[in-house]
Amino acid sequence: MVDFFSVDTSWETVDTRVVVPVFVTLVFFILYWFTAQSKKIKTAFFKQNTADQGSIKHIFFTKVFGFISMGVVPVSLCLFFIPEVSLAQYGLTFIPETALFTFIWTVGLSILVIPLAYFSAKKPKNLQNYPQIRAKLWTRKTLFINLLGWALYLFGYEFLFRGVLFIPLVEPLGAWPAIVINIALYSATHIPKGLDETLGAIPLGLVLCLLTLASGTIWIAFFVHLAMAWTNSLTALKYNTETHLKIR
Repeated sequence: MVDFFSVDTSWETVDTRVVVPVFVTLVFFILYWFTAQSKKIKTAFFKQNTADQGSIKHIFFTKVFGFISMGVVPVSLCLFFIPEVSLAQYGLTFIPETALFTFIWTVGLSILVIPLAYFSAKKPKNLQNYPQIRAKLWTRKTLFINLLGWALYLFGYEFLFRGVLFIPLVEPLGAWPAIVINIALYSATHIPKGLDETLGAIPLGLVLCLLTLASGTIWIAFFVHLAMAWTNSLTALKYNTETHLKIR
């Protein structure tokens, strides 16, 4: 009978390459999520503004906070604790050799996902939550803030999942273990949004990981995700009977 397992608990450089990205992803996504869902923070915005302005400022705050907490801070910590991995190695770079590949796949996937996002966005279930800004009157400024907010948030989000949590893990673990870890956490973040999005994140996460690996950058994942979000948001704005768009 074995009473214990002999385990080597010494810390190696390769351990840092794996543990730090996974740890910061977990910690800072949790920080973002509970900040974005905080009723106290939301109430503070609505107390100081009208209902429309409170909604606009609160949602934009959550998007900017997501950009900082999931993008800026995690990669900064990784650069500090793993100095041998440069910013470019996290996928934030331009690679001439893969530029055409990146462009073709970005356009191709966008052509595929935009119609899907459009028809999905019109469903009553989706209209309960989107557009996230619940202002009754939308102006050109509101529209710009909405689009900018999504761009900032998704840059931080994709930089976290396709950059921090994926690219640095490939070398020490191998491509497939890194992909599985990425998909597991990526899918888990969709649990609050329901079973459909949680399951849908699995094949999407696989495709985005493979394309990130092939291109060496996060740009395909970012721009395709942004195309989906903008389409969903604008479609929901059009079909949500509680909102009115007034361009002035």
